[in-house]
Amino acid sequence: MANSNGGIVGVDNPPVEQPAIITTFNSSGTLATSPYTTAIEYLVVAGGGGGGSRFGGGGGAGGYKTNFGGSPTPVSAASSYPVTVGGGGAGAVASGSSGTGGAGYGTKGSNSVLSVPSSITSEGGGAGGAGDSESMSGVTGGSGGGGAGRFATTGGLASPTGQGNNGGNASGTPLTGDNYRGAGGGGAGAAGSASTGTDNTANGAGGVGLANSITGSPVFYAGGGGGAAGAYPQSTNSAGGNGGGGDGQCTGVPAGQNGTANTGGGGGGGAYLAPSNYAGKTGGSGVVIVKEPEGPYLASGVWDMNALYDNVKAGTWTT
Repeated sequence: MANSNGGIVGVDNPPVEQPAIITTFNSSGTLATSPYTTAIEYLVVAGGGGGGSRFGGGGGAGGYKTNFGGSPTPVSAASSYPVTVGGGGAGAVASGSSGTGGAGYGTKGSNSVLSVPSSITSEGGGAGGAGDSESMSGVTGGSGGGGAGRFATTGGLASPTGQGNNGGNASGTPLTGDNYRGAGGGGAGAAGSASTGTDNTANGAGGVGLANSITGSPVFYAGGGGGAAGAYPQSTNSAGGNGGGGDGQCTGVPAGQNGTANTGGGGGGGAYLAPSNYAGKTGGSGVVIVKEPEGPYLASGVWDMNALYDNVKAGTWTT
């Protein structure tokens, strides 16, 4: 008779252990929990907002929610839960004509949802402001879009609170003559940078995202998009925020960048480079990552008497 079960009765009945299981959803699908899972950790990032056109503000990052390193969320074992991964918002369309009429807003990113019993929803990032009118401010979202450049405009608000930061405000201060820059979209870790009268990568930069180690090593998500220039090319681009934010279009064509897929980064703004307007850039799609923690979930190292009786009767008991 084996002794590893305390030498009480019978052969070994080893404990059942479940390793940590990490599932990454780059597109919508279904989470199927394992037989011994009773709680999960998660990261839910929504799609980033699209950048605005003509002195465009950068798109705001998608909303960022996580409980990694905190209290796990209860779920049922061996159950299925729908997962929705939000797409990035489209960049603003530009007609190519000179003037405010050739500008447009991008679209807001789409929500990401983990539909466990306590449903977790991250809000899509706000679009960047567009044009050179005082009314062309950034759009509200998980993180807000940056304000458009030629006049003083405000960044979009982060709403609901706790998922990101506001977009930057555009100062309406020229670098030289008739040369301006849009503000950066907000990121999960910081607000978008305001535009100023300087020519450097920090002017109108997107807000930085946040690092998360749910997959085992730190990765940044949800950076804001950079703002764009006008009316003439400048020497530096407004940097996108670390976490997939796209650079704003400042130095020429094509220069600006889309938000990185599956990070929730905001798209860079589109420029006005006389005499043409240029489209804003698309926000990055979101991501949902779920970790089912490791650990023993069934540790019955001793056989019960009913199991002993059934095995002896069936002739399957060995010592």
